[in-house]
Amino acid sequence: MTVDVLFPYYGDVELMKLAVHSVLRQSYSDFNLIVVDDGYPDDSIPGWFASLNDARVSYERNEHNLGANANYRKCVDKATNDLMVMMGADDIMLPNYLEWLVTRAEAHPEAVIFQPGVVVIDQNGASGHGLVDNLKDIYRPRGSGARVLSGETLAISLLRGNWMYFPSLGWRTEMVKRTGFRQGYDVVQDLCLALDVAMQGGSLLLDDELAFMYRRFSGSDSSVRALSGTRFDEERRFFTTMADEMEALGWARAARTARLHLSSRLHAGSLLPRAVVKGNMTGTRNFVRHIVK
Repeated sequence: MTVDVLFPYYGDVELMKLAVHSVLRQSYSDFNLIVVDDGYPDDSIPGWFASLNDARVSYERNEHNLGANANYRKCVDKATNDLMVMMGADDIMLPNYLEWLVTRAEAHPEAVIFQPGVVVIDQNGASGHGLVDNLKDIYRPRGSGARVLSGETLAISLLRGNWMYFPSLGWRTEMVKRTGFRQGYDVVQDLCLALDVAMQGGSLLLDDELAFMYRRFSGSDSSVRALSGTRFDEERRFFTTMADEMEALGWARAARTARLHLSSRLHAGSLLPRAVVKGNMTGTRNFVRHIVK
């Protein structure tokens, strides 16, 4: 079974190279690495990919920067095999990742999304497990081994707190192509896609086997948006939409959880003191608005 490793790229060149090499060193070698460079300003990149001289690797550079959401959608359009991964351009696949994914997908044909065990690192490769990850540990469903969640139970779990690590997720390609990333979301697009899958009857397999290293990088788009407070405008709009759609499905508990969006409010609250100390009035107003609305 061939796996399409989709690689939307824009960011640090050296971290990107580490990410690519982690894919090439997989114990499971039947994959396509599909790189779509969103116009990162470094002219050495096309030549570096050509120097890999690996038929499994394809590289394309966008003529104009599309932005994260549109580039993700472009990558999905290029997937042709049954399983796909949307690889982070600064993350690391442990050598067993693809073997883990294929094995779990064959054993659990009912599952659409696959979440392995994850180690969090910082931009220097050291342990990066901080407050956000401690909260993910709290919200992650209890249990051990491979377990499958679906329906309103899955929706409620993710709405309480997004415990997934998006770049580490494996997906059934057909469902992702049919569902797609909703336009207009650049921070919560991963959570939105997972909830759209849940609302269509798809299941998520959660496992403990360590297979991925997620890099928590302070310069990421979501981090910058969080410090300015703008990410919460998007989150508030998203949770309102989810509440309405889940109410229409008859998922009353999930709709209430979306309207409450407690973990998102707490996140804004944790950033508020820093904004006040720095005199960031725009961020302060945005954080307060999100906490109380």
